[in-house]
Amino acid sequence: MTAKLFYRALWIVTMLGLIYQLTGCGSTTPNLDAKFGDAVRAAQQQQTLDPSVPKGDDPVLGIDGQAAASTQGRYQESFKTPPQTFEVFGIGGSNGSTGTGQ
Repeated sequence: MTAKLFYRALWIVTMLGLIYQLTGCGSTTPNLDAKFGDAVRAAQQQQTLDPSVPKGDDPVLGIDGQAAASTQGRYQESFKTPPQTFEVFGIGGSNGSTGTGQ
């Protein structure tokens, strides 16, 4: 008789736990939802140099075509050959010392 009562109590506690967990799925957060994305919009506004400038297809002023083409060419060439590496003596390698400071 006590085992039957124990399993019934266990079943009731389990159901109450499930009901308690499911109430979290139905809750809403209107205070947080109303402000969702405000931080991103504020960061974008702070990083904009001149927000009064309209977005358009006007070219960027300040660099001529020849300099831009040369810069683009150097950029493309940098991917064709890997940069040269060099070895720094005494860092990360064995130089024959015993580590005793001699």
